[in-house]
Amino acid sequence: MLFVEIREAITSRHWVLSQVGVALALSLSVSAKSFAAARDYKFELAAPVAKTDTDVLVKIRLIHVSDGKAVAGALVFETKFGMSAEGNMAAMTAPITAVPSADPAIYQFEVHPSEPGNWAIEFAAKIQGEGETVRGSVNISVPK
Repeated sequence: MLFVEIREAITSRHWVLSQVGVALALSLSVSAKSFAAARDYKFELAAPVAKTDTDVLVKIRLIHVSDGKAVAGALVFETKFGMSAEGNMAAMTAPITAVPSADPAIYQFEVHPSEPGNWAIEFAAKIQGEGETVRGSVNISVPK
């Protein structure tokens, strides 16, 4: 009788340990997905760059890479507009201003470049349901 009780206790302990292992593996895979979330998005131009007399209007889309759908309602809280150093020129930055858009999946910005050329806009955004900040950039060519 004692042998049967010991055997049941060992079997029960193995079952509990195996369940703990499964739960741990599941929790690690869920947390790994939440850390990888920021890489699942990208910023891209939504329309050609439009130049007025002094300003340039840039329309940006935030895309969920796995399904190719535009993300509406993200909170873009950080932007930087700049031109990297080329040749003997130093790197430059210029003003950037968020502009309201009629389409919630389009993020519009007015940029004020000091000269034509290849510029980049860097973004940081929060997306509802994602724990990590999404960061990215879009290169644009500012016409003369």
